[in-house]
Amino acid sequence: MMRNHRRFAALIFATAGSLTLAACGGGGFDSSLSSTTSAGASSSATGSSSETSAAVPSGVALRMLIASSGDAETAAVKAATDAWGKSTGNTVEVTAASNMDQELAQGFAGGDPADVMYMDAGKFATFAQQGSLEAYGDGFPDNDKFFESLRKTFTWDGKQYCVPKDFSALALQINTDMWSKAGLTDADIPTTWDQLTEVSKKLTTKDVAGLGIGVGIDRLGAFVVENGGWWLSEDGKTATAGDAKVVDGLKYVQDNVKAGNFKMSNDLGVGWGGEAFTKEKAAMVIEGNWIKGALKNDAPNVKYKSVELPAGPAGKGTLMFTQCWGLAADSKNKDAAKDLIKFLTTSQQQMAFADAFGVMPSRTDAAEEYKAKYPDDAAFVAGGEYGHGPINVPGLTEVVADLNSQLEKFGDADLAAVTKSFDENAASALGG
Repeated sequence: MMRNHRRFAALIFATAGSLTLAACGGGGFDSSLSSTTSAGASSSATGSSSETSAAVPSGVALRMLIASSGDAETAAVKAATDAWGKSTGNTVEVTAASNMDQELAQGFAGGDPADVMYMDAGKFATFAQQGSLEAYGDGFPDNDKFFESLRKTFTWDGKQYCVPKDFSALALQINTDMWSKAGLTDADIPTTWDQLTEVSKKLTTKDVAGLGIGVGIDRLGAFVVENGGWWLSEDGKTATAGDAKVVDGLKYVQDNVKAGNFKMSNDLGVGWGGEAFTKEKAAMVIEGNWIKGALKNDAPNVKYKSVELPAGPAGKGTLMFTQCWGLAADSKNKDAAKDLIKFLTTSQQQMAFADAFGVMPSRTDAAEEYKAKYPDDAAFVAGGEYGHGPINVPGLTEVVADLNSQLEKFGDADLAAVTKSFDENAASALGG
């Protein structure tokens, strides 16, 4: 298939600066990796190789590009790909990108991308629209074993382009010492918005916010989902931020900010919610499972628990952050690449990755095993059943950036005007 690589390069380089990973917000997964963990990844991979590579061509040299969280992740991926290569007679060159956006853009624009790559949920549709990604997800073996919400996240224009490699979800973190000091017990853990408001008031002091929230839609959006709203229609073709379900979800947070029991992270003088929590400037925060690494590294003495986000008027909801195993449409070794992806997404290998660098499995069977092994993370795993992925429609990067900018001074934001502005800008971008 012919592709206009020059036009694609211009588009991507124009937006690469704003295509950043929104999920971690300053945090990171626990990157400690022991020799036993590394061996476990290799061992698990070897154990599942016979059933995933029966009819794979040998002598193939694949290339993989990853956005690694650190040495632990890179080592685990290399151990797994080496095991697959050894069992199939192939090789995999794994490269940890120093600038993932730029290196992806260069590879696709030049017609010489890596065969397999990490692909962020908020970006895949842009690459898919340009014809750079192979849409292999719908016919993938065991596709029904992955969380439906994650499969939907990587679906665009009626096609599931890739299978999710892992995911993160938002939950509520509670400082248990502050909780007890305020006279609260497990019976007071909030399960509704009204209860969240009440406990946040009891936890608020002169120096501590009851609930700290990171700036932007990657945290505020959880309340939108819990109120039954979203920024775009189900088919992604119409902007819907002006809907009352969106505005009222944001207004619930804003009302509590104005009351003083919720505070945005920038009003607390920190870069993200996790920093407010580690510095004990907030008794509760809403973050993903990456906060574990920040607490371990920066505040090992802070005692806390993570619970599911309280349900809103529309029920339970959260935001999910995920990547998939992207397959280049220009790859000359698609059969081998698909087999490698199949190998990397077995439940055994997903658990090996979880043990190695803290990610949560995207398969439901592996997620159940993960939850049993890491019960403190149960609230995050639960989000896989009802969470919502990021905005994944091509051409909206700058529109979303503008929305986040208008929400920076959240307590004083004119929510009706902000959401109307988004709808107008998104409509223009979608129409173009």
